[in-house]
Amino acid sequence: MQDVFAELSWRGLVHQTTDPNLGAWLREKPRTIYAGFDPTADSLHVGHLVALMTLRRFQKAGHRPIAVIGGATGMIGDPSGKSEERQLLSPETLQANIAGMAPQLRRFLDFECGSASALLLNNYDWIGPISYLEFLRDVGKHTPVSVMLAKESVRTRLERSEGGLSYTEFSYMLLQAYDFVHLYQAYGCELQIGGSDQWGNITAGIDLARRLCGVQLYGLTCPLLTRSDGAKMGKTEAGAIWLSAQRTSPYQFYQYWINLPDADVGTCLRFFTDLETDAIEAALAEHQNDPSRREGQKLLAGELTRLVHGEEALAAARRASDILFGAEIDHLTDAQLEAIFADVPSRPLSKTRLEGEGLWIVEALCEAGLAKTRSEARRLIAQGGVYLNNRRVDDMERRLGPQDLAGQTILVLRTGKKNYALLRFGE
Repeated sequence: MQDVFAELSWRGLVHQTTDPNLGAWLREKPRTIYAGFDPTADSLHVGHLVALMTLRRFQKAGHRPIAVIGGATGMIGDPSGKSEERQLLSPETLQANIAGMAPQLRRFLDFECGSASALLLNNYDWIGPISYLEFLRDVGKHTPVSVMLAKESVRTRLERSEGGLSYTEFSYMLLQAYDFVHLYQAYGCELQIGGSDQWGNITAGIDLARRLCGVQLYGLTCPLLTRSDGAKMGKTEAGAIWLSAQRTSPYQFYQYWINLPDADVGTCLRFFTDLETDAIEAALAEHQNDPSRREGQKLLAGELTRLVHGEEALAAARRASDILFGAEIDHLTDAQLEAIFADVPSRPLSKTRLEGEGLWIVEALCEAGLAKTRSEARRLIAQGGVYLNNRRVDDMERRLGPQDLAGQTILVLRTGKKNYALLRFGE
């Protein structure tokens, strides 16, 4: 057995454990481990990567991982780490969210590797059929209110003068505790992992298992994902960084890690990649020799984009990144161009402007706002400072047609090194 606990400790992924001898316990034999993911959106986000990669490391060390989608718990909402009550989701929204999350979870785990094969489960399958009275008799009876009130996730909400905590959210802890008991009884699961905000829920499950089954279960929490400046990792001004290509394009995902502050590179390489200790330490040494080359960020962005989106998407993201540094634009879609040039000014024009004789390059520069007058546009071309789809334009009389489009409807114009503008041709 690989010493997964030692590896997790080196990577900084052990925040708390319910047993100081957890490492020795894990070395005894293969164990079954689970982490839960409530379907609060139709995609996982960067914040879920800690639990996902931790499950993945357990599996690579020979243990069996279970990923549980909270079809039942998601109907209530976890109060842990929240200052106010979550909005309840409709059954239809929950099902759509589950359908979006499931294939993402499957990318991180191996479901066909013998005894360590992963399981993907939905807790609605065992919680849904239980009646309210059954739950009160079989679970509520064994859970002291004093213990629940002592949990930090509950106490901090009750101490707030506004909002407080509803009975619905107060019950969430019981549902997650029952998950742990069920997974022990059905699959022999003995260890639950989660973020540090899940400590109360995890220990509630351990306590319930002891009272109901007379067994000792275990818990391990990982640190919450924050940057070196204290800000939450995976958040931008535009919102969360999602694992869904529809919500966050592979290019945007790749660029998030490329732009990561130097102080966070080491932590993220340890948290989020399959790279071994020697490879990470060598990469960090190279990065520290010349941080301006951003070799650490490039390695991290490549490893994570490949894992989340695949090799083809990584190649496209790298090509898109090169475009911003002047690489020729070819064989891209409008969606890819919009992701690359999200902050670049654009102007809509009728597609008829490209028909017949076509759009004069001088007029195109004026329409795009890259030149104030035709005289200025001519001067820019004469000086060799005008580019169409990152190819230099030398012909002052050039006419642009449909064959010059960089995507389905977009032309990319540039003056100088980085002064971009888009022209969009529609009806």
